Amino acid sequence: MDIDTVRTAEADDAAGRRREQRGWYFYDWACSVYSTSVLTVFLGPYLTSVAKAAADADGYVHPLGVPVRAGSFFAYAVSLSVIVAVLVMPVVGAAADRTGRKKPLLAAAAYVGAAATTGMFFLSGERYLLGGVLLVVANAAQSVAMMLYNSYLPQIAPPEERDAVSSRGWAFGYAAGSLVLIADLVLYLAHDSFGVSEATAVRICLASAGLWWGAFTLVPLNRLRERRSVRREAALPGMRQLAATVRDMRRHPLTLAFLLAYLVYNDGIQTVISQASVYGSEELGLGQSTLIGAVLLVQGLAVAGALAMGRLARTYGAKRTILGSLIAWTLTLGAGYFLPAGAPVWFFVLAAGIGLVLGGSQALSRSLFSHLVPPGKEAEYFSAYELSDRGMSWLGPLLFGLTYQVTGSYRDAIISLVAFFAIGFVLLARVPVRRAIGDAGNPVPERI
Repeated sequence: MDIDTVRTAEADDAAGRRREQRGWYFYDWACSVYSTSVLTVFLGPYLTSVAKAAADADGYVHPLGVPVRAGSFFAYAVSLSVIVAVLVMPVVGAAADRTGRKKPLLAAAAYVGAAATTGMFFLSGERYLLGGVLLVVANAAQSVAMMLYNSYLPQIAPPEERDAVSSRGWAFGYAAGSLVLIADLVLYLAHDSFGVSEATAVRICLASAGLWWGAFTLVPLNRLRERRSVRREAALPGMRQLAATVRDMRRHPLTLAFLLAYLVYNDGIQTVISQASVYGSEELGLGQSTLIGAVLLVQGLAVAGALAMGRLARTYGAKRTILGSLIAWTLTLGAGYFLPAGAPVWFFVLAAGIGLVLGGSQALSRSLFSHLVPPGKEAEYFSAYELSDRGMSWLGPLLFGLTYQVTGSYRDAIISLVAFFAIGFVLLARVPVRRAIGDAGNPVPERI
């Protein structure tokens, strides 16, 4: 084979890889709208109001005969969705690796989630139980689909490209979330001008997220391609498969060490995301419009932050860049402790600090983990990663709540979260990532 033929083949391979990567980005673009508009902004308050409308005189609803406070129904539904995801993800991940047919599984999970989200348009009156079922289905389906989506990363990007590719994916997601949230807020705030009620406007926002999710999922399904599997063993049921995955990961203790570090500092990240609005409203006395504006600011700056940290990783390596981001998270929380009440400008400064490190720390964690996954077990290992991301982030909210209960101060509660970033920093710093990559059977990048 002459040199021109080799160069042509390499160029074709690079072009095909770029096409797959661009398609891959679009799944983040498709599903991030669900996380932003549905989970973060609209569904919690709306489903709670529907549950309260259905509640008895004591404020309880009775799903399947079980008495539940209407104000707790949304939280319980989210928790149930995590349990469902914990049972389903390892099985689907093992099946994807065994058959090599990730795309049909990704399509099934994505469209089940999109359909459930679109069905939230019918969540009205006292249909709280319908809302709970749709939330459980949509949230669990999103977790499964994200696990499959993430597992493509080591297959579509060589080691030297993964930080940049992962960062672009997160940037696409945050950009889509910002774009749709702006449109949603225009409809919600000016619903009278559009001739619809406030409740109808919320239902349109919920359903449109599902339609967006389903429509743009067509792009990755068209561009991603299947890889032949080298595995033949059968997947196991539910918890047995999860246990089998964990046993296999014990053969790669350095991969487990990274996953432990990620579990700790990601718990801190997720708690800041979920509790920042509580801190802003209860401790700082800020209004809903300020909090929504802060969410939009975080979304917008997370795009720039993810891309900027991707570039930093090319110079300093992913591990060092993540460690730097954990220092930035600590400084941001320290500044948040001293924010004056009733001063929206300083809360926006805090939101800007969060936005700049949020996307990058998540994107680089994903790309770094992709180097630590043994070949042929991408989906199975990313199911454990996704569980760490979505299913294990309970200790941070518990610490936040206990600190407030003991001290009566949300300032003390927010500063207590520094522990997660400090411990996560120490655990990650102790992981020899070059040796971990080699032990997993992967080529070690020049800079990691």
